[in-house]
Order: sequence, then structure tokens, then C-alpha cells
Amino acid sequence: MKELDQERAYVERCRAGLRRMLEGAHENVIAGETVSADRFGAERLGRYLKSLAKEMSEEPDGPPFFGRLDFDSGEHGGRSHHIGRRHISGETGALPVVIDWRAPVSKVFYQASGRDPQGVAVRRRFGWSGSGTELTGFEDELLADGAETSSKLLAAEIERPRVGPMRDIVATIQPEQDDLVRARLEESLCVQGAPGTGKTAVGLHRAAYLLYSHRQRLQRAGVLVLGPNRAFLGYISAVLPALGEVDVEQSTMEEFLARGPVLGTDSEEAAVIKHGAGMAQALRTVLYGRITKPTEPVAVRDGAFVWRVDADDLRRIVDDTVRAAVPYSVGRERVRSRIVALMQLQAERRALPVNAAWVQRTGRRVTPFLDEVWPTVKPEQVLFEFLCEPPQELAALRWPKRPRSFKSAKWTAADAVLLDELSGLIERPAGYGHVIIDEAQDLSPMQCRAVARRSEHGSITVLGDLAQGTAPWAARSWTEQLELLGKPQAQVIALTTGFRVPAAVVELANELLAELHVDVPATRSFRTDGRLRTTDVTDLEKAVVEAAREALGHEGSIGVLVPDVLTESVTAALVGAQLPVGGERLTVMPVSTVKGLEYDHVIVAEPADIVEAETRGLNRLYVALTRAVSRLDILSSRDWMPRH
Repeated sequence: MKELDQERAYVERCRAGLRRMLEGAHENVIAGETVSADRFGAERLGRYLKSLAKEMSEEPDGPPFFGRLDFDSGEHGGRSHHIGRRHISGETGALPVVIDWRAPVSKVFYQASGRDPQGVAVRRRFGWSGSGTELTGFEDELLADGAETSSKLLAAEIERPRVGPMRDIVATIQPEQDDLVRARLEESLCVQGAPGTGKTAVGLHRAAYLLYSHRQRLQRAGVLVLGPNRAFLGYISAVLPALGEVDVEQSTMEEFLARGPVLGTDSEEAAVIKHGAGMAQALRTVLYGRITKPTEPVAVRDGAFVWRVDADDLRRIVDDTVRAAVPYSVGRERVRSRIVALMQLQAERRALPVNAAWVQRTGRRVTPFLDEVWPTVKPEQVLFEFLCEPPQELAALRWPKRPRSFKSAKWTAADAVLLDELSGLIERPAGYGHVIIDEAQDLSPMQCRAVARRSEHGSITVLGDLAQGTAPWAARSWTEQLELLGKPQAQVIALTTGFRVPAAVVELANELLAELHVDVPATRSFRTDGRLRTTDVTDLEKAVVEAAREALGHEGSIGVLVPDVLTESVTAALVGAQLPVGGERLTVMPVSTVKGLEYDHVIVAEPADIVEAETRGLNRLYVALTRAVSRLDILSSRDWMPRH
């Protein structure tokens, strides 16, 4: 009890340190805005300090630390370090009272073991109240003894019921996860993660680690997180702020590529064609087909002189520029500059003065020629004309009803991908220092190209599960997907231990794997608890109401996962039964939007309908079944399990 009281006193010391840091940050804002060598430096410093003060003042409530390391040898021999979500300074001149989980010494907390204690005598884990405000206990692992022990606090934290957004996993990161989190910035990774293995958490914590280790570089270049849908982004939205990182762009692929509202729809056949890899060459051909061969010389009057470039030289300039394969707009300006350079030689031979103003003026006078030979274009204009008269082999793409112009066209979600391709062909987009893609198995070849354009000079972390591929174009091989993403050298690592999904659910999911025709290893569960119950029903809505009412008697979140067409009727049945549907605890979700989410209790309604609703319906069912982290109810009126 005495040690627990000492640790509680340390908690107050940490909170006092946080208050000092916040007060100091606000004071530095005032000083930093006025103390600098120049106005630009003062403004830049002021913005940085304001951002830091804002970040600290918005720090989520929670435990100031989750672990402690007592070293008996090595560089830190004789010292103790508390490990937490962020660094907390000690009093002036003193050592930190808490070390950030991303610091080099903190790696030992995740990697040390009885076989390899790495200088650690004791690793202490702490237990906190549900709100994280009260320290309730601790547990010591005596690593110096060489014994391998299991942690009850670690297991309890992994299995703890969850309501609301996803939480960070800094207190429970496993050694194999930590290796991925701390991989070098220059290294691109592909994490094949079975359900519940923590692949999403690994990706988010990798973003936080890289920002900590390469702050200046990544704040300049940017970090982008791409998720499968808006519900998923809402679910993960609290993780990075809880880790002290707020400057990360998070988006769905559709939102990221959008150039305007999506008002049109495609048939599945047309969407599959538009997302296919062959569209890249088709669009390049139609764009560069706008370039024509010069047949006449170009002449520019300059006072008493006329500077002329003959047609042969012009054709050579245009041909060389096309072969250089530079972005379309860059090519246009390169043609202009080479024509002006030839005219400049003529002017210099006449001993005429040539300066920047002369070059600029002459370049403007070449514009009419460029407009004929290498015209400026907009992506929408090119795509409109392409969809009006596509090649015969792509006839399925022709507008069902031709719009009057590209300005009145109702673009589809797939068109946005094509417009991005054209935009990238015309002008190179800005890149990111690091891109994290979740559910990457569902990216189409054209979406992969969009990511590759923005990560050409950066690295990527690819997260996904081939077994959960539900899009018509979903990948069946990471080798091919990484090639499309421009990172064929990326290492593929499989996470096969499910920390969140109980064994009964994992065993059922493994039974489905053989039917999904993908090469992924079976999963094993870290957990021995959980419940799986399959019920044959005649009245589906009544059965859902009964299952939801029973689930509300347990702790945690409840997800009722239904075929999309049943969403409204099932929701109405739960509302009619006066159950708290739509609140924080009980949610009805169409199966098309549940990827990446998890619930303590899952009710899957009519799995046979899920399987039959789409081409990869069995994959969709696999996703739905593996959203459960404690209990799974399957309600069905007919057979749904595939027979070998």
C-alpha cells in the first residue's frame, strides 16, 4: 500500500509538471512573438508556440503514465523512468518526470523480456479507473529473474469493453507491433493484418512515432492518412490527438480526390473499367493527342527585326518534349522556352541587348503558336470529350445522355479518379512525406496511381487484409498492389495474432478463409473469452430486437450489422421497441460501411443476404463477423455457411 501511495503522489507531481508546461507555453507565445531577429522569424516562432500551447491545452484527460522501468545495468543502470503518452518536464534543471513512449529508452518497455531483459530489473504496469484519473493499482514483472510472466493488467486492458471512438494502444503495444511502429521513415511497409491484430493502431502509432522522430521534415512535407469511409475516420479520429499529434491530414480516398460534388452514378461494368489500370494509358493517349505537328514557321516581330524558327526546328522541339514525358503543362512551357532560346541566339548574333524583360516579352508573343500546337486544357474538358467518343473497346463508358458541355457534366465517383489522373498528367501534384493507407486491399489500380503520385519522394505504410477485400477490383496479391503504389520494394509483414477478436469468432472466420481464394495465414487469438451464438429465426426483426435487448444487459458497444437494404426496417423495429438505437451504445450499420470498426457485441442479421448482395459478398460477411470483440450473435432464416 505504501508503494501505491508513493505512485499516487507521483501522479500529482506529473500533473503539476503539466501545469508548468502549459503556463510556460502561454508565456513563450507572448515572448516569442516579439523576440526574434526579424519580423518573419517572429511570426513563424509565434505560430509554432501558439500551436504548441493549443495542443497542450487540448490534451485529452487520462493517465500521465502507464508504465515504469527500473534499470539495474546498462546506460540507465540504477535509474527508474516512468513512460507515458507524452513527455512531462521536471522542475528547472531536473530530469523529466515522464518520458514519451516514442523516445529511444521507451522501446525497452515494449521489447524487454525475461530472456532478454535489456538492463531492466522490473517493468511495472499501472491500472487506472475507467476515466483514467485515478491510479488503482500496479503489477510488477521481474525481468532480471529471467522468468516469462503473463500480465493480468495487460490482458485486462486489451479485453476492456469499448464505447465510442478507437483508443490508442501505447500501454499494450506488442514487440512485433513495436518493430513496425519504429521502422525507419525511408522504409515503406505493407502490414497484412488479420482481424483484430491491431494493424490500424500500428499505422496510426507509426504516424505519431515518425512525427516525433522527424518533426521538422514531416511538418513541412505532411503526413496523410487515407481510410475506407467517413465512419472509420470518425472512429479513429481521437487516436492521434491523444498521442499529441494534431497536424495529420485524414481523409477518405473519395474525399481526397474530389474536385466537386459527385452527382452521377456508374454501372458496375463502367466503374470497373474506369478503375482499371488500362485507363492510365487511354487518358495519356487522348491528352497528348491534342498536340499537333507544326507545319508553318513561327515568327515574332521585335522592332525592326523579325525572329523566325522554321517548321523543322519546331517539329523537333515538340517531338523531343513529348518523348521527355514531362507533365503536359511543363512540356508546353519547355516548348516555349526552347523557341525563345533559338530567337535569343538570333538577337545576340545581331549584338542586340537581351535581358529578362526581353525573354518574357518574346515568350508572350509565342503564345498564339502554342495555343495551336500545344493547347492549354482542363482535366474536365479532356475527360468530357473522351466519354463522348470513347474507343470501341471502351464503349461502355459512353455518356448515356451526353451533357451539353463539361461544365454541366454530372461526374461520378469513378470519374473523380480519372480526373485526378489527368490532373497529374497535366501538372505534378504536391507530395507527402509519408502516406498511411488503411484497407489498402480495396484500392483500385487507378486509386493506387493517385497515391503513388503523391508519395513518389516519400514513404508509405500499407495496411490491409486480402481476405477483407470487398471492392470488385480488390487486390488478391500484395506484390501487385505494391507495384501499382510505386513501392515494389516494400516489405510485407503478416500480423496473425488477434488481440481483440475472441477465439470462437476467429475460428469461425478461419473456416471462411478457404472460400475467399486469397493467400493469407490463418489467425490465432490472444483471448480465450468471448461468445459465439448462431440462431435460426423466422421473424428477423423480432429476433434482432430480442438480441439487442439482451446485449444491452452487458457492458460495451453493440453493433447491429445488416444487409444494406434492411437498414431502415431493422432500425425502425429497434426504435419501435424503444431501445436506444443511434446512441453511443447501440448502432445499426449497413455492412457496406463497417470495415475497420469494432463493437463489443455484434449482431449479424441474415448472413445469406449479405453473401448474395454483391460479387464479393462472402468477403463482406467475413468483415462483418470479425467486428466482434466480445460476443457475436448470428441471426439467420436460411443456410449461409459455405459447404466444402
